[in-house]
Amino acid sequence: MRIFTRFYQSLSPITRRRLAVFHGNRRARLSLWLFLFMFILSLGAELIANDKPLVMKYQGDWYVPLLVDYPETDFGGFLPTTTDYRDPYVREAIEEDGWMLWPPFPFSYQTLDMELSRPAPSSPDGRHWLGTDDQGRDVLARVIYGFRLSVVFALVLTIGSLTLGVMIGGVQGYFGGKVDLIGQRLIEIWSGLPVLFLLIILASLVQPNLWWLLGIMLLFSWLGLVDVVRAEFLRARNLEYVRAAKAMGLSSHLIMWRHVLPNAMVATLTFIPFLFTGAITTLTALDFLGFGLPPGSPSLGELVAQGKNNLQAPWLGITAFVSLSLMLSLLVFIGEGLRDAFDPRHIQSSPKAIATTTPASPHNAARSTDDA
Repeated sequence: MRIFTRFYQSLSPITRRRLAVFHGNRRARLSLWLFLFMFILSLGAELIANDKPLVMKYQGDWYVPLLVDYPETDFGGFLPTTTDYRDPYVREAIEEDGWMLWPPFPFSYQTLDMELSRPAPSSPDGRHWLGTDDQGRDVLARVIYGFRLSVVFALVLTIGSLTLGVMIGGVQGYFGGKVDLIGQRLIEIWSGLPVLFLLIILASLVQPNLWWLLGIMLLFSWLGLVDVVRAEFLRARNLEYVRAAKAMGLSSHLIMWRHVLPNAMVATLTFIPFLFTGAITTLTALDFLGFGLPPGSPSLGELVAQGKNNLQAPWLGITAFVSLSLMLSLLVFIGEGLRDAFDPRHIQSSPKAIATTTPASPHNAARSTDDA
């Protein structure tokens, strides 16, 4: 606790006010904690839903199938292939002279359950809490892995978009003139390109994967951020402290990095949750249309498509809708909290924020004593 206290005390008064405003927004605060809990939980998806034991003991030896692929011959099998621990023969051989510790849900996102009591897609039961899809794969496992994949994709794309948008918008806004004019014309041309058609064409030529999609989306996702950064740099470059820095002979790079960028980031940071939401929505839409990740990937968009193609299995569509709605709603609530935290009107009018940074004085202490 002392480390966090010292860190908090080392922050500037305006930063503490912003944190106080965000903390005062109960919906945003709870949404942030819930989203972080879900994301941290999904990072350990292999420990929660997997078709391999976490740890096992066989004939006195310890094994960790979660980390190491053991051949079937190590457990009395005949083939030197990777062990299928769901095989009844292998499972019986191991349990005769050992034991296995399974995760809470013994299914990975790509596990095909061959022991279903009814044709796939099967409805929710004690074995599959959210049922299975039309290929017999556990829906809950695919949601857990799909949540992690969506968040990681959105996180990488948001960081890349933020970097490009700040760099390009900052150069345009700081230098202005012909640099700004030429940059704006090029951005208008680039933003007019049909992104969806380009993705369809490229998907027919190249097998899409996570990094391929990130690269393609990164070419266009930064466009919405440039105007905000450009406007902030255009406003800040004429302020007195920037002019003073120029008069002192500081380089343009140093002025942009030390003096202009921190102020420009105030407005930019409020867009991060909405960039995050847009990235998740884009990935889901591409997977739904069949131009996203390879078939079989743990994608929420693919789950939406399964719900559309299997109307007789309503749990598929309901699960996809609830998962996406919950994820996007949490991000929107967090974005609203960040917007309020960086809004000067909320900082000045919030009693909690003012109390956080109001210095103690003899006059205030005396008034508090009189009130008591």
